[in-house]
Amino acid sequence: MNQPRPNPAEMYESYFVPAMFQPWATTLLRHAAIQSGERVLDVACGTGVVARLAAPLAGLHGHVAAIDMNPSMVAVARSLPEPHGASIAWHIGDVIALPFADGAFEVVLCQHALPFFPDLPAVAHEMYRVLRPGGRVLAMVLQGLERHVVFQALMEAVARHLAVPLSVVQVPFALCDTEALRTLFTAVGFADVEIRAESTVVNFPNAEKFVPFAVMSSAAAVPAFAQLNEPARTAMVEAIREEIAPTLQAFRNGKVLSFPMYAHVALGGVRA
Repeated sequence: MNQPRPNPAEMYESYFVPAMFQPWATTLLRHAAIQSGERVLDVACGTGVVARLAAPLAGLHGHVAAIDMNPSMVAVARSLPEPHGASIAWHIGDVIALPFADGAFEVVLCQHALPFFPDLPAVAHEMYRVLRPGGRVLAMVLQGLERHVVFQALMEAVARHLAVPLSVVQVPFALCDTEALRTLFTAVGFADVEIRAESTVVNFPNAEKFVPFAVMSSAAAVPAFAQLNEPARTAMVEAIREEIAPTLQAFRNGKVLSFPMYAHVALGGVRA
């Protein structure tokens, strides 16, 4: 009997968040230096790891809002225990038409979501609009795929098996050019834009799940993948697992898959 396919949002929260997105969120918030009482917005919040970690920093007198266009992600976020500190308001909505007043926040955060937006200038403009004078934006994006040996092997295999260009599946790594990232924010009015390089080591506790979960995540939006029936998907995952096993083996320690990742953090301010 076929196992039921995991809910993508629940899979994201249970597998990818602890291993990868929580360490990155900690790094992003270190740069954000959120102060007690500040109002914080988490754009494209997913299941809410950035918002949950920001709430204690903003404190009981602060406020955190989090928005994502995916109702399943927001549903998972709402189902998780509320952290101590600022209240969190979860929203389902479009980031190019944020449902917030001008100047509503002191801090806007965005973790690893920018490359997925088709209209980046519109997103950056909305981030600028909802920040008060003196407020700040911090956006984290991954550095180039060539710096990520594990994901490069995986995504090259996925693209080959689906007969699509690599660019179709490597979207998370697409905004790796620092000058393009800087220009995105300066063009809408942000001042003193900095691009800071960061790295972390991610640790996936069940290495056997990495390939099937990562394939599903990277190929989910590809029509050629969506059109495959379940046996064909299973066969493709197994073929990719065999192909990239030598690469993964170099980063395995028992059942744990551990490897470095690299990102840029863009910081910009709104002039007072």
